[in-house]
Parts: sequence; C-alpha cells; structure tokens
Amino acid sequence: MELIHPSQVHLTGNHYVEAPAVLEVFAPDRGQSVLRIPLEERRRQIESIPWVSHAIVRRALPNTLQVHITERTPIAFLREGSGLSLVDINGVILQKPLRDTFHFPVVTGLRTDMSLDDREERMHLFAGFVQGVESARAGASNQVSEVDLSDDHDLRATLTGLQLDVIDGANAAANSATPLLVHFGDGNFEAKYQTLVEKIGEVRAKVGPLDSVDLRFDGELVANPDVAAVVPQPAPKARAGRSR
Repeated sequence: MELIHPSQVHLTGNHYVEAPAVLEVFAPDRGQSVLRIPLEERRRQIESIPWVSHAIVRRALPNTLQVHITERTPIAFLREGSGLSLVDINGVILQKPLRDTFHFPVVTGLRTDMSLDDREERMHLFAGFVQGVESARAGASNQVSEVDLSDDHDLRATLTGLQLDVIDGANAAANSATPLLVHFGDGNFEAKYQTLVEKIGEVRAKVGPLDSVDLRFDGELVANPDVAAVVPQPAPKARAGRSR
C-alpha cells in the first residue's frame, strides 16, 4: 500500500501543465502508505501551479492516487515591458507554452505587482468589452489588436481593419487599415461600438484622418481627443546690448 513510483499517481486533465510539476508534489510521500498522504494539502499545492485552476486528488486502493486537474483558460496576451505572457479572466498571469499557438488581443496596463483582485477586476472589464463588441457585430473582436487597461474607468482599445463607410471610396482601404485608438470607458460597450460603426464614416469625412475617438459620452463620438493643440510660443525678445 506504499507509494513507491511516480506511475502510481494517475494524472488526467493536463494539457499545458507538465506532468513532472504535479508528480513532484508527491515526492515527500514516497515510501509511505497512501492512507497517510494528506490529500487536501496536496490538492492545495497542485492548485498553486499557475496553469491549474482546480484539482481533485483521490485515493484508489490499494496503492494508487488519482489526480484530475482543470486548467486555466487564457483570454488575452499580456505585454509587460518587453515580455509577452498570457492572462486568464481572473487576472492570473500564465507562461506561454512553446508548443501552442494562440490568437488573442494584447492587453497592457496589468502588472505583476498589482493585487490579484485588481488584475481580476480589469480582466472582467476586458471580457465584458469583448462580449459587448461581439454582440454588436459578430467578428468585431478580431479587429481589436490591443487593449489598454491601465485606467479601470477608461478601457482604450486599438482597432485595425475597421470597415468604414467613407465618402471617398478610393481611400476606404487605406482608412480601414489605419489603427484607431478608441476610448470606451467602463461599460455599455455594445451600444458604444454601434455608435462607432454608425458615425465614424461621417465624422472622418468632416474632420479628415482620425488617430483616436472618444465614446465615453453616450451616443456621441468625439474626434481626435488625444491630439493636443500646439500653441506656438512667441520668440524671445532680443536684449539690447549696453554700450561701454
């Protein structure tokens, strides 16, 4: 009834979590009876592995253990500095597996030194945004290249490939390829995205090229709010020289 070999631990549910990381949790139990293994403590240790969301640990007499894990589901890339990792809806930062390919927007504004509660709140804001724009138009989230979550009251998304109803059809392709920074605020994302697609063509026809728009005023689209007016400064007056 003793736990002698790692093969006595039957692991299921893992795709990204490497089996040795889970089996190492039971290293202190080798040579002991499976009846004496503290299952609850081992479960907590397994759940401390970043990719593990939930774990179940059971005895299977006479001498084996069954471990089933549920892995976390990433929903975005996270860029912090020059590094790129993954992040789930609970704000847990995950190392990107080398063998898999993911297609997500990039989020910024989350830091490893933030509390988990703070990161979770901002990732719920991100998830609500994605759901909102998809409700407004299926596939709209594919146009989202980056989302800045540094201000929890103003989600800022960079959109690319937005098909615009512009007056000058010859410039439509060029305009749709230009990245556009959009201030979405902290809610009502479906209606705001609908305002964007309905009004941006008209606004662009009036004001010309757009670098950013602000949708935080319900039903309104403010053009280029991030472009500060440059006020020319008067040249300094030359001082008259003093004759000696």
